[in-house]
Amino acid sequence: MLTVTSVNVNGLRAAAKKGFVEWLADTAADVICLQEVRAEPGQLPEGIRAPEGWHAVHAPAAAKGRAGVSLYSRRSPDAVRTGFGSTAFDTSGRYIEIDLPGVTVGSLYLPSGEVGTERQEEKERFMAEFLPYLGELRERAAADGREVLVCGDWNIAHQEADLKNWKANRKNAGFLPEEREWLSRVFGEAGYADVVRQLHPDVAGPYSWWSYRGRAFDNDSGWPVDADCTSVPAGWQVSGNSGLGTVPQVEAKKRVFVGEDLEV
Repeated sequence: MLTVTSVNVNGLRAAAKKGFVEWLADTAADVICLQEVRAEPGQLPEGIRAPEGWHAVHAPAAAKGRAGVSLYSRRSPDAVRTGFGSTAFDTSGRYIEIDLPGVTVGSLYLPSGEVGTERQEEKERFMAEFLPYLGELRERAAADGREVLVCGDWNIAHQEADLKNWKANRKNAGFLPEEREWLSRVFGEAGYADVVRQLHPDVAGPYSWWSYRGRAFDNDSGWPVDADCTSVPAGWQVSGNSGLGTVPQVEAKKRVFVGEDLEV
């Protein structure tokens, strides 16, 4: 059994001051995927840059203080790959993956976007490049006898059931028709599945992010933007222990982690 946990830390240095170190010491996870690290490895305290008992790999963004993804594994990875072969995005701190026996685990921070801005154009370019890579990754892993789990902040809600106020968000980044169609292609032609939705098919949400505006957390009006997508067959290798849990929080956003148990 391999337990994988994913969380957007909204700045790892800030999270370290607000309980992340203690959470890390207590977690039972075998692999941890982090997004929005927002720091060079040399800027991180030793206890989270290279924590005892973990093999840590980091992919910071070339732009200081932005993005950044990391992976912690209790087992030494068989291979580490930063980026996905993209000239435009491999130094943007958006993706890193490791090979472990039986599985490749990736940590993804997909650009958030904003309608009518360069940020949305960047998101669309990233999506256009990342989709074929997901298919290639699945084929390559299968040839080596591994499944794939891509965890992280996808910044897209796929279904109407994923949002409490879906009608009001139809023209907002993260729920645009073209973004939802792209995610359908991830779950279709690329051969992946939404792990959380598989295990909670009839649940509204479940949400992993709430805005600080309008008492969204108190009203449970959130977004399920932190997701795990896997190539493993539904109902087979992903256990019913998968779910959401709390992590030390920072600043205005509230987040929870998404955790999965895989048998590999």
